[in-house]
Amino acid sequence: MKPPIDWLLEGEPWITYRTRLDLLGEAEGSQAVQMARNGMLADPRLQSILTELNAWPWTVISSHKSAGQPFHKLTFAADLGLTASDQQLQPVIDHILGQQAEEGPFQLPVNIPTHFGGSGEDSWGWALCDAPLLVYGLVKFGLGTEAPVQKAVASLTGLGRENGWPCAVSKELGKFRGPGRKEDPCPFANLAMLKLLAALPDQRDNQAVRVGAETLLNLWANSREQHPYIFYMGTDFRKLKVPLVWYDLVHVLEVLSQFPWLKGDPRLGEMIDLLKSKADSDGHFTLESVWTAWKDWEFGQKKVPSRWLTFLAWRIIRRVEAI
Repeated sequence: MKPPIDWLLEGEPWITYRTRLDLLGEAEGSQAVQMARNGMLADPRLQSILTELNAWPWTVISSHKSAGQPFHKLTFAADLGLTASDQQLQPVIDHILGQQAEEGPFQLPVNIPTHFGGSGEDSWGWALCDAPLLVYGLVKFGLGTEAPVQKAVASLTGLGRENGWPCAVSKELGKFRGPGRKEDPCPFANLAMLKLLAALPDQRDNQAVRVGAETLLNLWANSREQHPYIFYMGTDFRKLKVPLVWYDLVHVLEVLSQFPWLKGDPRLGEMIDLLKSKADSDGHFTLESVWTAWKDWEFGQKKVPSRWLTFLAWRIIRRVEAI
C-alpha cells in the first residue's frame, strides 16, 4: 500500500501544500508549492482563525480539551506551516511575547475558582497543558532562537521529573492541579512537551525527552491498568481524530514518530500497526471521531475519507519506516 498522492493533490490548498513538502519532498520555493501556499493563506477559514488569534486577550480558558480554544488554533496554524514572515501572524506573536511570566513560560487568561485553589478572578497564568503549545507555535513560526523563547523552553523542560512531566501550573493558579495523584506524570503534559521539543533539533535527544517518550510508551503498554490524571488509552484514544488537539492515537504517533532513536521499539510498532489497520484498500483514512468546533473543515465529518487525516497518517508511517 502506498500513499494516495494524486488524491491528496486534488484536495484543498493547505493539504496540497503539506503533501508537496512532506510527502513529495518538493522545495518550498517551487512554483507548485508557492501556488498551494498562496491558496492556503487565502482560505477564508484560515483567515477567520488568524482574525480570532489577533483578538487579544483571548477568552479565559474554560477547558483545555475544548478544541475551539485559540491556543489549539495557534498550533494548527503552526502545523500548516505559517511563519513569522506572514504579516497577519505578527500581532498575535507580539501579544504572546509580551505576556511572559518571570519564570519563563508565556501566559494566557485564566480564572480558577477558589474551591479549586485559585483566586476566583480573571488573571494571567500558565499550565503544562497550554504553555508548551504556545512555545511550540512560536518555534514553528521560526522564533526558536529568540531569547524569550529559549528561556521558556528551558523553564518548561526543567519541570521534568524521573517519570516525566507532572501536572504543573504557575503560582497564579494557586494549588490547582488536575484529578490524579500528585506524583504521577500527566500524559497530556508529556505529549505537549515532547511536541515542543521535537520541533527543536538540538533538543530531540536529551534526557528529559527520552524520559517523556518512555512515559507515553509505558502508558500504552499498560493501558488497561494505568490511567494517570484520568487519561485513558482505550477505545476513544484509539479513534482517528484530527486536528491534533488532545490525547489520542494520531497526536501521540505524530509526536513520537519524530524521534529516530525509537526505531524498533515494539510499543511504537504496535501503535503504527493499529494506525495502518484503519486504512481502506485505497490507502485512505476516515475520521472515527470529530471535533464539532472544526465542522466547517474537511476533517469535520466521518462520512467519507479525509485528505488531511490521510496525509498525517502517511507522514507518520513514512517517518517510522525511514528511521
